[in-house]
Amino acid sequence: MTTIDDSNHYCTLINVFTVTPDKHQELFEVLKEATEKVMCHLPGYISANLHSSGDKKTVTNYAQWATLEDFLNMLRNEEAQKHMKQAASIATEFRPVIYNSIWTHTNPD
Repeated sequence: MTTIDDSNHYCTLINVFTVTPDKHQELFEVLKEATEKVMCHLPGYISANLHSSGDKKTVTNYAQWATLEDFLNMLRNEEAQKHMKQAASIATEFRPVIYNSIWTHTNPD
């Protein structure tokens, strides 16, 4: 389950994919399959969430890893690399950025 908490120090990947609307579903399926078949079985995997823009031109992957080292190890995994290459071939552009949560606020009600 995704947890956004500035005290947990998780490694967060936010990868924004630009895609043509006709390839949106295909990209979603590739990212979902990669998560269910590969990523979730790797050490340090915490969670993944896929977000879609209303115009179907953007898919954003929000993924959490226990540590940066776990994330970097995933990048070296051959099966993960296959899925990442497939996603990259579908997207017209992608921008992966690693983040650390530094502040959160929750409605007290």
